[in-house]
Amino acid sequence: MSVHARLRATVPAPLPVSQAGPPEITGPPGRRMLVQRSDGEVVAQPLDEDFAPRGAGVRFPAPWPRRRGTWEVAPDASLAVFAGVHSVRAVEPSGATRWEVRHGCWYGACRELHTSYETYAERPDHRYPESGSVGFSADGRLVWAHVRGPLPEGESSPETADEWLVVDAGSGRVLGRADAEAVAAGSFHLPHPTDPGQMGLSIGEGQDGAPLRWGRWDGTELTVDRLEEDQCLLGLSPSGDRLMTVSHDQDSLAVRNSGGAVVDALDWDAGTVIPRHPDAQAEGDEDEGEVERCWDWAGGFLDETTLVASTTECDEEWGRGRHWLVAASGARAVVPITYPSQVNGIPTALGGGVWSTPSDACDVLHVWEPGGRDDVDGLDG
Repeated sequence: MSVHARLRATVPAPLPVSQAGPPEITGPPGRRMLVQRSDGEVVAQPLDEDFAPRGAGVRFPAPWPRRRGTWEVAPDASLAVFAGVHSVRAVEPSGATRWEVRHGCWYGACRELHTSYETYAERPDHRYPESGSVGFSADGRLVWAHVRGPLPEGESSPETADEWLVVDAGSGRVLGRADAEAVAAGSFHLPHPTDPGQMGLSIGEGQDGAPLRWGRWDGTELTVDRLEEDQCLLGLSPSGDRLMTVSHDQDSLAVRNSGGAVVDALDWDAGTVIPRHPDAQAEGDEDEGEVERCWDWAGGFLDETTLVASTTECDEEWGRGRHWLVAASGARAVVPITYPSQVNGIPTALGGGVWSTPSDACDVLHVWEPGGRDDVDGLDG
């Protein structure tokens, strides 16, 4: 049995891919945006329910090149926040800086508190720094920022490497801060879809691990739960009650609650549930060797009980990468997805029952949905 994907929409990138990173569709159904970053700007284009442009796009001048950090656009496209090497900066469409929070340098051997990007822009040792990230709360009023300590003001322990901040999106005032208990090479945020006071933070420490943190802001205090040390957070269900994770070594996909516990034994071992690639050597071949099967760090929830996942990294040795629909209830089925034409790259869950894949040139996003109830027997939702 397989699920046949049906093309829902084709969404072209707003910027030439020769000058920019790949486009992304962000936000939940009803508040979706197409966003793309070049060295000079971020473009945010609101989309309607058919993924067509809705109104005029918004452009935010960038304070530094895209390889020097990460970024996020507010849910209402009124503000872009850039997480750079030395600071987190909020930029309005006019290019004006609304606020800036300076922090320690993300280049590991540097102990300077830089005052501006220009002070290290041409330094060879700062060309490939580690990085933090930022995320907006569901209502856009808070910015959560993962930064390298210390901050210029306030106290932190000498043992604190990375800090997690809650910042007022309007004023830039740091409302709360906590030790992230990590030494990151990179990270990304996933907001709770309905509760502005909750946020997930997935941290990558290279080969050392993948710490997972869950933050709660009650308006007065920031508390941080250490969920796992070797799990990458890939998505939250529409209710926010369920988390999709893939282990650091990519052998296990699981559905967890916000406390980090696996829900109702909903975990899938790649070596057990993923069949051999159809183009891999047949068993008994003289030079067969071991055929590795592992989950990609990609995917998410299509709805409360259905996930999209992929195995393209381990499949590439044999041929075309494979995508899967995973039922997180009932039969707990893992079903391959078939497409009407060749699809490369990894899937991104968009909620509302749909997901996207990039074109070969990354200049177009294709939006897909399951092709009909007869194709999805065994999948709930």
